[in-house]
Amino acid sequence: MTNFTILAIESSCDETSAAVLHNGKVLNNVIATQSVHENYGGVVPELASRAHQQNIVPTVAEALNEAAMKTEDLSAIAFTRGPGLLGSLLVGTSFAKGLALAHDIPLIEVNHMQAHVLAHFIEDPKPAFPFLCLTVSGGHTQLVKVTGPLEMEVIGQTQDDAVGEAFDKAAKMFGLPYPGGPHLDKLAQQGNPDAFPFTETDMPDLDFSFSGIKTGILYFLQKQERKDPDFVQKHLADLCASVQKALVSMLLKKLKKAAKQTGIKEIAIAGGVSANSGLRTSLLALGENMEWNVFIPKFEYCTDNAAMIAKAAEFKFQAGEFADQSISPLARMPL
Repeated sequence: MTNFTILAIESSCDETSAAVLHNGKVLNNVIATQSVHENYGGVVPELASRAHQQNIVPTVAEALNEAAMKTEDLSAIAFTRGPGLLGSLLVGTSFAKGLALAHDIPLIEVNHMQAHVLAHFIEDPKPAFPFLCLTVSGGHTQLVKVTGPLEMEVIGQTQDDAVGEAFDKAAKMFGLPYPGGPHLDKLAQQGNPDAFPFTETDMPDLDFSFSGIKTGILYFLQKQERKDPDFVQKHLADLCASVQKALVSMLLKKLKKAAKQTGIKEIAIAGGVSANSGLRTSLLALGENMEWNVFIPKFEYCTDNAAMIAKAAEFKFQAGEFADQSISPLARMPL
């Protein structure tokens, strides 16, 4: 079909987002953030689902109004089925199903992690198939071999914690406000990345593990603070830079190994942690050294957003892959 319009809804965690895609072009990307979690130092699932309930109607309405579209103009309604927080997913899924049922519009379910990868196809330049995508967020760390828009294989992943969670936990140890990762990144740019050589943990083949380095950071801080209670405040920028260097190094070592094993030189990153300046800079430098074609998404497409859901839905729409009203959200949804 050459003339089509898709409304996409994203509600996997603490961002309520809606976007409209028309004939392959994303017209907008409306995002309602949830500040309530700042008081708790992390996302509170129950509060997140309540905020989604408050935000979803005005967010969808804004997206449609900005695009000058009405419900009857829609060819399909896409939504994030998973993975994510079950309560948050339930809000988006239920709204999409209700709107589709009321207006007899087809439904399209989207895998949140697949959408992060396909965010690279929202705008040019776009990677050629096959390519490798390092997908990194607060909940996931995966190496994905992408042979087609709907053909992806996870060839490596974390066996415990995600790298985004490691960034946030380190930031919390340093006393930085939530969300900690961006604050750590900003301070790291002012520090010496070689000040404190944190031990990197390794796993067989292409898998990751970040629990060990988190424990190492904690024990290091406890030891130093016994000597000097003000140690963190005195060395905050250097600590941030050193932690960032270690975590980025762990990611890129596996990415380099995956590229050598597969012979693929089209390399991309995706997910919330792909907004990290240290990762972006280091990947570009490594890509130049390895003669890779490197693809880094715009900042607005790194974190959770409906534009990437819309783009993923477009490929499923063209392939005729629709969902029915019996579908339910999945907190753990395989790629």
